[in-house]
Amino acid sequence: MRRHRNVKIVATLGPASNDYAMIRALHEAGADVFRLNMSHGDHEEIRVRHAIIRQVEEDLDSPIGILADLQGPKLRVGVFANDDGEELIVGAAFRLDLDKEPGDVNRVQLPHKEIFDALEPGAHLLVNDGKIKLRVKECGPTFADCEVIVGGQISNRKGVNVPDVTLPLAALSEKDRRDLEFVCDLGVDWLALSFVQRPADVEEARALAKGRAAILSKIEKPNAVKMFDEILAVSDGIMVARGDLGVELPVQNVPPIQKQLVRKCRAAAKPVIVATQMLESMIDSPMPTRAEVSDVATAIYEGADAIMLSAESAAGSFPIEAVTTMNNVAMEVESDPTYTEIIEASRKAVRTTVADGIVAAAREIAETADVKAICCFSQSGTTALLVARERPRVPIIALTSYRSTARRLCLTWGTNCVVTGPVDRFKTAVIAAVRASLKQGLATEKDMIVVTAGVPFNTPGSTNILRVAPCAEKLIYAADPE
Repeated sequence: MRRHRNVKIVATLGPASNDYAMIRALHEAGADVFRLNMSHGDHEEIRVRHAIIRQVEEDLDSPIGILADLQGPKLRVGVFANDDGEELIVGAAFRLDLDKEPGDVNRVQLPHKEIFDALEPGAHLLVNDGKIKLRVKECGPTFADCEVIVGGQISNRKGVNVPDVTLPLAALSEKDRRDLEFVCDLGVDWLALSFVQRPADVEEARALAKGRAAILSKIEKPNAVKMFDEILAVSDGIMVARGDLGVELPVQNVPPIQKQLVRKCRAAAKPVIVATQMLESMIDSPMPTRAEVSDVATAIYEGADAIMLSAESAAGSFPIEAVTTMNNVAMEVESDPTYTEIIEASRKAVRTTVADGIVAAAREIAETADVKAICCFSQSGTTALLVARERPRVPIIALTSYRSTARRLCLTWGTNCVVTGPVDRFKTAVIAAVRASLKQGLATEKDMIVVTAGVPFNTPGSTNILRVAPCAEKLIYAADPE
């Protein structure tokens, strides 16, 4: 499905977006990738959602990326007897313990013994992205008696951060390992790793995935920021997860970190998602705040590959409106001449290979001549990523004979993904590119396109040829007789 914007939209699925009609409507409204949050929902629920997405993909003949977000060593409270949770009042006593019994206004389970082993009186615990603050008064190996410093609503499985304490946590829990194997067998396109702290965390997940899914690292810990270059080098993509990042670090540190990470990802030609609280008010309101709209716009101006909705589409009352808002903001920003100026001024790629030179030349030609699109044949997706790094002014059509590659590229800036039949000659590739350009309405028979490919075909990383081709097939056949 052709988009009239370059930035991609990731929408999280949940109770509010759980059936065929809603998931299809979200895709038609602008969602390019669907996120399956492994912190919520059992394997059967995930299986059903995955099947629905693939059915929508088939019905609309439109590649859709699926991102499975592993819970990671995320610390969460247990469940409450009241499904709506409880209201914690400032000054009240509240107990965290290992008891599996449903919680109430006085206590709740915290199923993480490692926290109790490390806690000391005076330490602080932050619940629900820091909205609730508790101070430990007394603690032991199985409990922590706390005072509510900042009150608020606490409900099932809300996250807990312990900024005052260093916790020895494994990168992948046993649940994560089970979930990883399940979603890889299911056929997801991306695996998002939560609370990555070191490159070894990514390498461990990659070894378990065995090439079945691309690996995306979520940056939400101070140590991940410190080791970002090393983590980026071993990752296929990055998510700037501002929720936990803004709890673990002073909130004013997050905007500069976001900008730095987005630029580094672009220079490395790896997709980056900006996530968390982008349209938070739209959980309960059909209209976003002006500040939220500006926040979404800022991420787009920075050159992020994708922007993400979490609870807005998963559990909110207005999921379609939230996606539509993101789509509209993106189209407005990308039509602003200032956007083009910012994007082009921040182009800092280090070009060392033939493929680097080919995609740079393609972008230069597209900006110099009246070319309507850059069409790149890519088996692994690398060439399309390099073209996207250039942020050309014309649309990118990524053609591949592998549906898995097309799905992964749904996360990459500006790519219109098209699955083609096998191609073994360059002329055949040019014809396929022309037909894709015409079908998507990006060009007419009077126009020209730029085509990049690698010869010999079907060899990943072999991009070595570029052609400016007319969109009239008879002219191609006339220029290249059999």
